Amino acid sequence: MPDTSPRRRKAATIHDVAQAASVSTATVSKFINGGQRFTREVEERVTQAIRDLGYRSNPLARGMITGRTGNVGLVILDILNPHFTSLVKGASRVAMRAGLNLLFADATEGQTPVLAMLQDLSRRVDGLIVSARLSEIATDWLQHSGVPTVYYGGQQSLAGGYGVGADSKTAALMLGRYLRDQGHRRVHYVGFSGARWSADRWQGLQQAFEGSEAALTLHDVAAPVAEEGERVASSLLLSAQPPDVVVAYNDLLALGLLGQAQALGLRVPEDVSIAGFDNILYGRYTSPALTTVDMASELTGEVAMQRLIERIQADPDTPLPTGHETLASRVIARGSTAARRMA
Repeated sequence: MPDTSPRRRKAATIHDVAQAASVSTATVSKFINGGQRFTREVEERVTQAIRDLGYRSNPLARGMITGRTGNVGLVILDILNPHFTSLVKGASRVAMRAGLNLLFADATEGQTPVLAMLQDLSRRVDGLIVSARLSEIATDWLQHSGVPTVYYGGQQSLAGGYGVGADSKTAALMLGRYLRDQGHRRVHYVGFSGARWSADRWQGLQQAFEGSEAALTLHDVAAPVAEEGERVASSLLLSAQPPDVVVAYNDLLALGLLGQAQALGLRVPEDVSIAGFDNILYGRYTSPALTTVDMASELTGEVAMQRLIERIQADPDTPLPTGHETLASRVIARGSTAARRMA
């Protein structure tokens, strides 16, 4: 009796994809793993061949050959902060294109034992993207662990490290110059000393107002969250010499300040202007919308993941690049700031 059972289609190989796309197997491999970009025409041909043939990479087989897990890790500092979810979004897109699984962990702004988290996560991934704000103990362990690592955010001073992110001092300098041109002279900065680059933002603001006879005042909060902005609002805004403008370390703090200012009966921006950093989505939809500095959150995730993949795939005998890759920031002027009314 003839065998009429359906035959299982033979799985397409990387060689099949290369032949269908008229490229080399090396080109297909680099495209799949995200190790190199090609012309749009080549990438479209490879993508179409993968779809037509139903090609699927085999992570288990790849791991047996390469000794890699096919996973990459990302440690964020607060899952509730949209700045970090944008970072994850950018990193995830690149990891997906490279056929890698993205595992992420939330360090909860220093409340989680980060070193133990890193040690556990490192056993399950081929490389890590972590904040430049990690403790010295954590970064020292990473330096000697042999785990490919890329830092995001502000510049970190670790010898041999590589970081990606916007420059906080430059970002604050641009925002300060914008506020100075609006005529603001009593400037309060609500910083978060737990982040090393909060000091950079303070320095940028100070530099922007040099020679203007402006009075700048520094405040500090325990955490960069909206609740802290609400908590300090009355002491800042109802003081004997209230500010013309309050600049917050991030948008969450700024949104807390903005909401509480209105609850106190103050008009924003007529009575006080308020601005922040990060350009999180929610800032667009407040009333008034929040003036902020776009710190390239999503792009930071993208570039950091690209650089991590390069480090994972690098020849062990080739020296890895070190230093910091600075991304552009920009002021997003919205309704929460306005020219200061002259008395």
